[in-house]
Amino acid sequence: MDSQVNRPQLIPPAGEKKVLLHSCCAPCSGEVMEAMVESKIDFTIFFYNPNIHPRREYEIRKEENILFAQKMNIPFIDADYDRDNWFTRVKGLEWEPVRGKRCSACFDMRFERTALYAYEHGFKVISSSLGISRWKDMNQVNESGARAASRYPEVIYWTYNWRKFGGSQRMYEIAKREEFYQQEYCGCVYSLRDTNLWRMKNGRPRIELGKEYYAREDT
Repeated sequence: MDSQVNRPQLIPPAGEKKVLLHSCCAPCSGEVMEAMVESKIDFTIFFYNPNIHPRREYEIRKEENILFAQKMNIPFIDADYDRDNWFTRVKGLEWEPVRGKRCSACFDMRFERTALYAYEHGFKVISSSLGISRWKDMNQVNESGARAASRYPEVIYWTYNWRKFGGSQRMYEIAKREEFYQQEYCGCVYSLRDTNLWRMKNGRPRIELGKEYYAREDT
């Protein structure tokens, strides 16, 4: 972690010092994790992302996140990959655009599981790295997080804007520094489909799943 970075001191809601952080991937969570470590927040990573498709892509993204958590000595909770339940949850929303109803349903499912784990294991504050990405609607993410947390009076969703104070830029800098696997689509099979449709329309090749990751492994 770069000691020259000038981050603000973070204080979770209600002065809590223990946070359950839902992480979608290492590139998005890198800055969030470093900022929380710097503020001496006791946090645990909760990896629950049954939307990621196919399984090979899911395992690559999870492994990158595990390795970075280990490097920083942060506990990592590996939740189930209940992909069938995810497909059931978004049934009928297959052609919704990015940031549409399908994304809300996806966020709801992931945050509901996060909030349940928090409630069952004594975490009073939850948050997520999802909102730091410019590809996401932060209000949409925060609304899903708050909705999930509201199921449990003891649990609060922390709506901190991880993009501000240079957070978004540091996210890219950390990803480059750590040489994280850079996924080329949001994660679900429908975002993969739509990204490939856009690529073909613009004369670009289809995504080769894990190409960068496996090329790195071979060097």
